Amino acid sequence: MLARLRNSVLVFVLAAVCGTVLAQGYPVRPVRLISPFPPGGGNDIFARAIAPRLGEYLGQQVLVDNRPGANTIIGTDLVAKSPADGYTLLIASGGHAINSSLYPKLPYDTVRDFAPITLVGAGPLMLAVHPSLPARSVRELTALAKSKPAELTYASAGSGSVGHLAIVLIDMMAGIQMTHIPYKGVAPALADVIGGQVRMVMGTPLALMPQVNAGKLRALATTGAKRSQGSPDIPAIAEDLPGYEAILWYGVLAPAATPRNVIARVNSDIAKVLSLADVRERFASQGVDAYGSTPEEFAKLIAGDVEKWAKVIKASGVQVD
Repeated sequence: MLARLRNSVLVFVLAAVCGTVLAQGYPVRPVRLISPFPPGGGNDIFARAIAPRLGEYLGQQVLVDNRPGANTIIGTDLVAKSPADGYTLLIASGGHAINSSLYPKLPYDTVRDFAPITLVGAGPLMLAVHPSLPARSVRELTALAKSKPAELTYASAGSGSVGHLAIVLIDMMAGIQMTHIPYKGVAPALADVIGGQVRMVMGTPLALMPQVNAGKLRALATTGAKRSQGSPDIPAIAEDLPGYEAILWYGVLAPAATPRNVIARVNSDIAKVLSLADVRERFASQGVDAYGSTPEEFAKLIAGDVEKWAKVIKASGVQVD
């Protein structure tokens, strides 16, 4: 027993020494930033806004590597199983916290297998309705839904998406029941709401505002704890449902056991990137505010979302397509 303990201590000390040496020389080669989405989406856009400027601060190239598939599980698992040396990072979105309850047999643990580095941005979703719907606030919508149980329909980009669960949360908090119509992406969902086949949709302001401005949809509310700076005239759902919040966030993580000095270095350099005007403008063009956090703050956000959405998924019986 004593010999095994001594060996364990020796291994621990060697690992700590190696980690410190690694951190002091980091980075000595290019860094991969894994985006678990196809090119072109919000996650990929933010990755490509950050990567070149982060590379300038690190003194090494930061290469965006798209690894889509299985609702982000493929790319995320790649990072979870990569060496904890700071050379393979993940840019994740709010769906990272949702997947832990949607998929009971994930090949990784959402919390234990990752070291949060920093939040990079966040923004609210928007609830929009077909102009023919006789409701101009969430309060009026919930009253209408109570008078017509299960008759009101809403579209989302797919079962278990943030947009879907954000409306399920409204159902739960308001004590109503609306009928979910899942689609394979935002575009077809939006098309059917504009066409009047479905009554409402939850999506990003970037996707919905052009249709709102054209009069094809009516913006009902946003999902932040308070009104969005980008659309201050649109109420927050929390004004009618106190305590409601459903934010879409983006952040960077590393494999668990990545040296703390490496985490601190990347955190500090990403903070510098997020302070740049052109990067902030790039985020703002997608309806997202660019801002960072400490690793501890980001870890707390992830843990809170894991718990929050687990309750919603369990209570509502949501299942993936």
